[in-house]
Amino acid sequence: MNLHGAGVLVTGGAQRLGRAIALGLGRAGANVMIHYHRSAEQAQAVVAELRALGIEAAAVQGDLARVADAERVADAAIAQWGQLNLLVNNAGIWGRTPLGTVSAEQWDELLATNVRGAFFIAQRAASALRETQGAIVNIADVGALRPWRNYTPYLVSKGAVVTLTETLAKDLAPNVRVNAVAPGPVLLPDHWTAEQAEKTAQSVLLGRVGRPEDIADAVLFLARADYITGVILPVDGGQRLV
Repeated sequence: MNLHGAGVLVTGGAQRLGRAIALGLGRAGANVMIHYHRSAEQAQAVVAELRALGIEAAAVQGDLARVADAERVADAAIAQWGQLNLLVNNAGIWGRTPLGTVSAEQWDELLATNVRGAFFIAQRAASALRETQGAIVNIADVGALRPWRNYTPYLVSKGAVVTLTETLAKDLAPNVRVNAVAPGPVLLPDHWTAEQAEKTAQSVLLGRVGRPEDIADAVLFLARADYITGVILPVDGGQRLV
């Protein structure tokens, strides 16, 4: 895919990994629609950064746990660009949920936001993506391939993103490619101590925590790789092998 002039939608594009992905696509010449839920100020700041690159950019609000919002966000991007070449399903929530403490509300919120929203955006965007021979890149998590403790609902949701990626790749072939990036330790929580950060870095073969740009580079690679579909690409510095 040639990203120059492409119409792109990045969910959760206002901050953290989504921001890096949106800016990476903008630098490649794509016109980027930023989806956000509550981060209106941050979304407008990213839109301004993108426009400063000389490309078109806009933002749309929506709660992806609501199917109607997910579909409206897809419609907004298609209407904005008159087409859709790339959908990046990045939006997601997470949280520590030790076994024995998980509520039905926590379970439902994690699955609805991380999986159901991604599915209904993809379903709504499918016709537009077929017309452009476009692509979908989902953001999974390396924890779906090698789980850790105390995050079961979150990791179940990301495992479902892996399955969603593979099934959509079949359902949308040969017109639309569908892949996923599975990040490892990138952008550690702000409240972590230096000791926690160092321990995480030591758990990675490359000896460091990743950068948001590492994930953005992987998204750009999969967007451009016209003979790759149904792939889950770990970007974890080799952590899953330790």
